[in-house]
Amino acid sequence: MNWHIQEGMGIYLSTPKTEKFSEDGENGRLRYGLSSMQGWRATMEDAHAAYPDLDGTTSFFGVYDGHGGKVVAKFCAKYLHQQVLKHEAYASGDISTSVQKAFFRMDEMMRGQRGWRELAILGDKINKFTGMIEGLIWSPRSGDANDHVDNWAFEEGPHSDFSGPTSGSTACVAVIRNNQLLVANAGDSRCVISRKGQKNVASFMQAYNLSRDHKPELEAERERILKAGGFIHAGRVNGSLNLARAIGDMEFKQNKFLPAEKQIVTASPDINIVELCDDDDFIVLACDGIWDCMSSQQLVDFVHEQLNSESKLSTVCERVLDRCLAPSTAGGEGCDNMTMILVQFNKPGESKASTESSSPSELAGVDPKSEETESKQ
Repeated sequence: MNWHIQEGMGIYLSTPKTEKFSEDGENGRLRYGLSSMQGWRATMEDAHAAYPDLDGTTSFFGVYDGHGGKVVAKFCAKYLHQQVLKHEAYASGDISTSVQKAFFRMDEMMRGQRGWRELAILGDKINKFTGMIEGLIWSPRSGDANDHVDNWAFEEGPHSDFSGPTSGSTACVAVIRNNQLLVANAGDSRCVISRKGQKNVASFMQAYNLSRDHKPELEAERERILKAGGFIHAGRVNGSLNLARAIGDMEFKQNKFLPAEKQIVTASPDINIVELCDDDDFIVLACDGIWDCMSSQQLVDFVHEQLNSESKLSTVCERVLDRCLAPSTAGGEGCDNMTMILVQFNKPGESKASTESSSPSELAGVDPKSEETESKQ
């Protein structure tokens, strides 16, 4: 994230950190690979989650791009998928509602004493002696055997009035169950699907965005920001944040007369649901450190080229990161933290889903809110 209006060289390293965290996994429905790299940035503020078997029938993947610090991204990577499972809507099969509520739940959980303590631990600040003592004194009562995350707000302590973190994070997640793919997004991380298309006679793999980058200049975002009492200067909310939606960033969510979805900056995700079919090959979830350097179609093309000679998906992700890394910090692009998850679908023998269920034309001009409405009917 480009957090400061003018970025001085102080936020960059003299040489990039090119060590990568990579991982691969699979189940009967799909396989995935991921890789993340700090790059030129002084700190690593990206986080991710990959659970191919979230509950036996569902797979969950998420990328979280922090700004102003790493803690909110790490908090989301630790808890957001858990909250999807906990919501009553999930048990009834309404994944869309459970995911939406999980996004809002992150902001709720980061407030108060317990939220402060968890953020302190994730930020490595609790290791100071006083912090350890304070954390021990104000830990939840151990007698509560049913200490669900839902009770966080009721823990008392010296930070009970903590309003939440001033830093924040994007969140872009993909939930896969059977032939259904749900993508939820807040911020400018992005999910793209590679689907077979036709150009003249030959078939080719077409990239379709399954999420929208939430920038302040978008009409719907601008309207909400202004109505909530905010302003946009130099393409940034209140002159500082270049995102219109994010988890955290509590300074932009202080209007007590407005619901969470109408605050200057909101955690409300766009939700897009599509039916997977035999023409679908893979999806990519990535933070904007990738999308600043490659368009959706360029990335899909590059991945297909790599898959011709490389079967290990994390290696393909690593090659994308290496390709995007800038040779110097002079230009800005290619200097961000980078995280990418590549999920490839196993082809079923006969798929009931057809391309008519979510045609390429629908995907190309997707309206996440209308898709969500249709999915619930």
